[in-house]
Amino acid sequence: MPENASSLPRLSRRIAAIEESATLAVDAKAKALVAAGHDVIGFGAGEPDFPTPAHIVAAAVEAAPQPKNHRYTPAAGLPELREAVAAKTAKDSGYEVAASQVLITNGAKQAVYNSFAALLDPGDEVLVPAPYWVTYPEAIRLAGGVSVAVPTDESTGFKAGVDALEAACTARTKVLLFVSPSNPTGAVYSPDQVAEVGRWAAERGLWVITDEIYEHLVYGDHVFSSIAAQVPELADRTIVINGVAKSYAMTGWRVGWMIGPNDVIKGAANLQSHATSNVANICQRAAIVALTGDQTCVADMRAAFDRRRRHMFELLAAIPGVTCLEPEGAFYAFPSFAGVLGRPLAGGRTASTTLELAEIVLDEAKVAIVPGEAFGAPGYARLSYALADEALEEGVGRLAKLLS
Repeated sequence: MPENASSLPRLSRRIAAIEESATLAVDAKAKALVAAGHDVIGFGAGEPDFPTPAHIVAAAVEAAPQPKNHRYTPAAGLPELREAVAAKTAKDSGYEVAASQVLITNGAKQAVYNSFAALLDPGDEVLVPAPYWVTYPEAIRLAGGVSVAVPTDESTGFKAGVDALEAACTARTKVLLFVSPSNPTGAVYSPDQVAEVGRWAAERGLWVITDEIYEHLVYGDHVFSSIAAQVPELADRTIVINGVAKSYAMTGWRVGWMIGPNDVIKGAANLQSHATSNVANICQRAAIVALTGDQTCVADMRAAFDRRRRHMFELLAAIPGVTCLEPEGAFYAFPSFAGVLGRPLAGGRTASTTLELAEIVLDEAKVAIVPGEAFGAPGYARLSYALADEALEEGVGRLAKLLS
């Protein structure tokens, strides 16, 4: 062994620099407390509480005994699923793509990583409107890029306008990350706002990576619109990320996709062929039925989320010191706890940050929330309303009792 080998770091700098997913960490801690016998209500995890619809599960059961699903299949995805994604995208978004422009991935999270890995060289900058989902900066860093946060707040409805994007843009900016509906804020850009941002990116010659995983979860008068459809001239520089996880209650099935120009999809497919090969065939067969079958389940789940959304907003808004914008999409509320920080809570403890507040809330009220620091927004916290109505009411009630 070389004399200096023992002095080398055990982990690469790249891996050592990755931050643990705060949302999964909160969920894991809450589940550990439940396993120890505590009555914990978790607002942390971003997944529907519904079971996967029966007709989708039945498709998987039917697929499991078939020998063709026991073998390697193309790394880019089953041709039938790529065709189904292309058809679904045209139907739901008005964005026409060929099946060859679709790469099926192990969840939308792998599509996020693949997209940044395909586009970024060391030092390339990505504009990331904040608050942002915890994985985006880590995926950018792993790909060698640099995240440039574009701050937003309640005054803008947590939406980044062209002026803010322009102010953050530099000669090293290569990509704009665009997310609507938003995790964690629930913000939904209007079609006019989407078009304005898209035209700005096109004029700047930027790539756009748009995460559309919550496209079906919009409420009230708000509507989803795809930046690729709104600004056709962006098509050759846009990657669309999506999947079945949120709309079909299929988070554990791990089926997502990315849509983009053929050269980018070919490069990302080459990466995936070395990283994971194909997505599990049985899950892909289930996803085909999800996209092509009866869509009543999507509307039913959206209606339940809408009811919970309005109820959670009312409950949070009634807590002294807590302010909250009414969520427009996804299944998260993102209240500010600025009026609570620095004053004694019931029980006598005081939190100076939402990181400390989340710890106290879990310890004292047995309620799990995700602190805003995880999303680049100290002073806020994310609460998912993808849980049963009774648990939602009980959990916010405990929170109110502790904070009042």
